[in-house]
Amino acid sequence: MNRLREKYNKEVVPKLIEKYKYTSVMEVPKLEKIVINIGVGDAKENRKFLEASVAELEAITGSKPVITKAKKSIAGFKIREGQEIGCKVTLRGEKMYTFLEKLIRIALPSVRDFRGVSSKSFDGRGNYTLGIKEQMIFAEIEYDNIVKTRGMDIVFVTTAKTNEEAFDLLNEIGIPFRK
Repeated sequence: MNRLREKYNKEVVPKLIEKYKYTSVMEVPKLEKIVINIGVGDAKENRKFLEASVAELEAITGSKPVITKAKKSIAGFKIREGQEIGCKVTLRGEKMYTFLEKLIRIALPSVRDFRGVSSKSFDGRGNYTLGIKEQMIFAEIEYDNIVKTRGMDIVFVTTAKTNEEAFDLLNEIGIPFRK
């Protein structure tokens, strides 16, 4: 069993029950899934950019990414409906906790001048989005093989009803929020 899942079951659940006075363990918010998304806007000129992003995301997560397509045409960005513009991976269960542990213990601390992640990126329904400026913070990415430096969005989807519950859940799990 993963260390973070164990920590959630043994430490986080009792703390949240005590703080929010839940009557059942099933009421305690939990991390449902993590969605990692890379937008590859310049894939319309060169397909290699999209293929490189797919390979990098697969190396980071250990799961095969899904290629995302534009839902509608946007003339300003020269994007047509159905055009491939990015890739994403949805992680659940053991892979989710493995990725989260890698993110918290290895990737984020390796960022220079890292002081914690913003606590303002909650969506009002208990989900949290974290933006990363470059994929090089992950150990799986080899600097020499990078086609182009890209950022990614990491969305933590929880079963929490409010931002406060979600913040407490993620904070207890170990996400390093700014003080």
